[in-house]
Amino acid sequence: MSDKAGRSTQIARAAMAAPLLDRTEEYELARRWAEQHDEKALHALIHAHMRLAIAIARRFRNYGLPMPDLIQEGHIGLMEAASRFETTHEVRFATYASWWIRAAIQDYVLRNWSIVRGGTSSGQKALFFNLRRVRARLERANGGAGETTREEMHRSIAEKLGVSEIEVARMDARLNVPDLSLNAPLSFGEEDGAERMDQLVAADPLPDEQVSMEIDGERRRRWLQGALRGLNEREFRIIEARRLTEDSETLEVLGERLGISKERVRQIESRAIEKLRIALTRSPDVPAGAFSA
Repeated sequence: MSDKAGRSTQIARAAMAAPLLDRTEEYELARRWAEQHDEKALHALIHAHMRLAIAIARRFRNYGLPMPDLIQEGHIGLMEAASRFETTHEVRFATYASWWIRAAIQDYVLRNWSIVRGGTSSGQKALFFNLRRVRARLERANGGAGETTREEMHRSIAEKLGVSEIEVARMDARLNVPDLSLNAPLSFGEEDGAERMDQLVAADPLPDEQVSMEIDGERRRRWLQGALRGLNEREFRIIEARRLTEDSETLEVLGERLGISKERVRQIESRAIEKLRIALTRSPDVPAGAFSA
């Protein structure tokens, strides 16, 4: 037995052995804590209600989480209830504390049941914790009336819980498909020690393809630089401003800077592009189609 499990067992035994409080005793302990911050009174109040926290924690044991952790979260909720309880309430402390205990455990389950973060709205919480129960009830009710399609089941659940059918479908899929580790070994194939991660397809090119792309890119830059040296100063300035920068300048802006019309800028640009095309296609170092893309 682990230390955590052993500690949980000790807490459960101590809780079951704790005496029950009547309304007067409960009121007095709560008053002493609220007015005098008497820690002994707080401890006695919590100790007497730990069995309640354990009982509520057991309702969540089917979510696959450690029972000691559920009890611990219930204890946290119980302490929160004790810190907020007011003696003017017309309810017993157990009634008030049940809400805080349940809320603390539900939050813990939602945080830890899956590595995929789910919704935390009140509707999503109600759907998460009631979907299985409502589905089982509907299946029993329709047991003698033929099969019910999944869509019909989702529609009925959505109406009962006040959420959309899409939310029901997503939560149903989430509850029925557990998390799978990428490092989990494959149960099929001939590869020994292969993991699920080995089956993922990378979107990036392979290393040899990356090297080839870098080499080709460097070659194209070198060829283009050689062709650009064949332009005069004004042609180069226009091509650089129009084609070789991320934020290309307009014909009008370039015309104003160079003191010519935008139509003249367009003509010079066209002539420069033609000179580049001829230089690249006639160069013996540049293969055919190198700049076709």
